[in-house]
Parts: sequence; structure tokens; C-alpha cells
Amino acid sequence: MIVDCHVHVNNYQDETVFVLDRSLDLLQHTMRRNRVDLAMILTSYVVSPGRPSTRQVVEAIRDLPQFRVVAGLDYFSFRPEDLVELADYVRAGIVRGLKLYPGYQPFYPSDARWEPAYQFAAEHQIPVMIHSGDTYSPRGKLKYAHPLHVDEAAVDHPDVRFVICHIGNPWIRDCMEVVYKNPNVYTDISGLTLGDFEDRFEVYMRRQVQDMLLYGVEPHRVLYGTDWPIASMESYLDFMEELAIPARDKRKIFAENALALFQLEARNSPLHRRGRV
Repeated sequence: MIVDCHVHVNNYQDETVFVLDRSLDLLQHTMRRNRVDLAMILTSYVVSPGRPSTRQVVEAIRDLPQFRVVAGLDYFSFRPEDLVELADYVRAGIVRGLKLYPGYQPFYPSDARWEPAYQFAAEHQIPVMIHSGDTYSPRGKLKYAHPLHVDEAAVDHPDVRFVICHIGNPWIRDCMEVVYKNPNVYTDISGLTLGDFEDRFEVYMRRQVQDMLLYGVEPHRVLYGTDWPIASMESYLDFMEELAIPARDKRKIFAENALALFQLEARNSPLHRRGRV
């Protein structure tokens, strides 16, 4: 089974054009072609025609059991009252996490503004995913996106499970330390490349991920994700296929860890009904 814990349905080519239906069709087609069972759609920190809101995505996937949503929050407009609507989606099993975007926005994960969100995540037992490392936009400010900043939030909120996205690339060793030190911190391997992996860079990144798993981060705290459509699902599966780690660890990374962390039901997958799970 494969769970891609990190995909988007934003229109990165032209944010003034609404393409949610088209993006979902393309995402479903890409998942079928790559035998991906479930995907977590991360909504953006801003809403625009090309960046649909959490409500829009929730409504669009209600009859698509292969999707769940991680709700993106905007640092500037966030209000505790916003969590009321999210609570309904969480209880319905559609929203399974929150996403913060430091680096794209100027804040650190320990910012007091997020206290209500962290309390919400603890109460509902859903993880908080945090952008970390390089930003897709050159206007991002990297000082906010260093994985070491997740440490303070994790220490101060031991009942919240955090996910450092993109293994903090390029600060992978710092990410390793934060995950190693804090039992409530996980990481995903999404967004390590734009499009397909180039051969030399793929060899380099595969060595980094293998070292991470050999020297500090337990496989049960690593999640598979691609950052589609920014990164290619096909190329990511090739990347995983060549990882020199035990098959049992690949099973954990591909699906078992995400199923447990996001409290997903494997039986909801359409491929389960066809006998693959």
C-alpha cells in the first residue's frame, strides 16, 4: 500500500485561474498510474482562485475516499474561531491534520499565535505539519524555516505530534536531531526535487535519506510524500525503490506510519476493495 502524505491541488502556473476540478482529475489519474492508494491534500496558507480553501477542497473530495485533507493556516488571518468549522471536518474524518508555512510567512513555529491551533491538534489527536527547509518561492525567508525551530514547539507541546516537512532540506542533519530528540516529531521526504530527480542529485539525496535512517531517525517516524505536482510521483517511486533499506522499513514509510499518525482507515482505500491491502 502507498500513502502519499503530501500533495497539493494549487494552480502554480497561474494563481488567478481556478482549476480545482481539473487538478483533482489529474491527481486521481496520476495516483492510479502509480498505484497510490491514499493521498493527503495540503491546502494553502492563502486563498485565491488558484489556491482553493480548505472548505472548497473538503466539498470537492466528499465522494472521493482516496483523499483526506490537511488544513493550511494563514499566520496573518488566523483566528481561534476558525477552528470551529475545522472541528466539524475533523469529526467527519475528512480533515486529518493542520499545516503551517514558516518561511513562506514570517513566523517561527513557537509563535504564541498558534497556541489555540496546538491545543486543537492535541484535543483532536491530529498532527501539525510544518514547512521546513528551502522554499519554492524565492521570496521565502529561510531563517523562519529551519527545522531546529520545531524543537521548541515540540518541547512546549508534548501532546502534539509534529511533522517536519521535506526533511528540513538542506538542513537534513538538524532535522535528524530534532526527530531523534523528540518522540512527538516525525518527518516526511517530500519536495526534495522539482519535477523528476536528476541522476546525480538523486544519488546524493538517496544517500542522505539512507544515512538519516541508519544514523538517528527510526523508520517508524518517516513518512512518504512527494509534494505533487511540484515533484513527480513516478520519479519518487523510483527513488524509493532504490533505497537500500529493509523491505519492512519501506512498508512503514510508504503507508503504515501515515495510517497510524493520521488515523486513517486502510479499508477506505478503493484498492483495498480490489484486494491489494
